[in-house]
Amino acid sequence: MIELRDINFKTEIANFDKPVVVDFWAPWCGPCKMVAPIVEELSNEMGEIIFAKVNVDDNPLIAQEFRIASIPTLMVFKNGNPVETMVGFKPKEQLKASLQKYV
Repeated sequence: MIELRDINFKTEIANFDKPVVVDFWAPWCGPCKMVAPIVEELSNEMGEIIFAKVNVDDNPLIAQEFRIASIPTLMVFKNGNPVETMVGFKPKEQLKASLQKYV
């Protein structure tokens, strides 16, 4: 899992030729703690997708740019552009089903 920051976000996202799922989270967020191991499992199971995370407390500029109002928020990027946003906790099978169209 890649850790993205304000300073490297756009460069990193643009450099991937695979879809990228970014988990916007914060250490104090209960639902974020519930979704983190699910995202980690999916990153191991779905090699056709790059998984990354952004701590919104440490990286407020990128969170603000993408209007992250609630966390956890998962955003899917293709060719450096956001194509889907999923807000809140989702069970593993639901997340996996939502991401299957990108593999």
